[in-house]
Amino acid sequence: MTDGVDRPCGLLVVIAGPSGVGKGTVHRHVRAALDDAVLSVSVTTRAPRPGERDGVDYHFVDPERFEAMAAAGDLLEGARYAGNLYGTPLAPVVAAVAQGAVVLLDIEVQGAVQVKERVPDALLVFLLPPSCEELEARLRGRGTEDDATIARRLDVARQEVASSEVFDVRVVNDDLATCVAEVLTHIAAARRVGR
Repeated sequence: MTDGVDRPCGLLVVIAGPSGVGKGTVHRHVRAALDDAVLSVSVTTRAPRPGERDGVDYHFVDPERFEAMAAAGDLLEGARYAGNLYGTPLAPVVAAVAQGAVVLLDIEVQGAVQVKERVPDALLVFLLPPSCEELEARLRGRGTEDDATIARRLDVARQEVASSEVFDVRVVNDDLATCVAEVLTHIAAARRVGR
């Protein structure tokens, strides 16, 4: 920071992992632990799940609007996952990091790789499930998807775990408190390096 104020530097943090690994829960706990953390709200073409709110959980858009945003360069990253499009609006991320915030992205693996290419000093954290069996149990426990969708998500999860070596750190989400503490330790270390 060059403004003379002693505060941690801003940081872009991607917390990714297979569907059902608990990204949303880890994100909530990390945000609660950091006074200056903000969650970037992604854009998606998928339909809202029960209880999800537009502009809070996601910005829900149609495919044409998503493609227009991508073509205009308004997205930091974008990916197709389980038949739907997901992306991160660029402007709010850039502004928040410039103001010294920790910006948390809850995105898929292919989007995380795009972020690292565009923002090399971003911290990429990959959440691993304790086991494939536990991941399947979590997906089924949601009660929001049919068997075919769960099978697709498990196939994608196996591919994502296999390619997770591109991430800066890998954290097993077995015990929530331990997982969150480990993620916070990595964030603190990355912010010190960035100063």
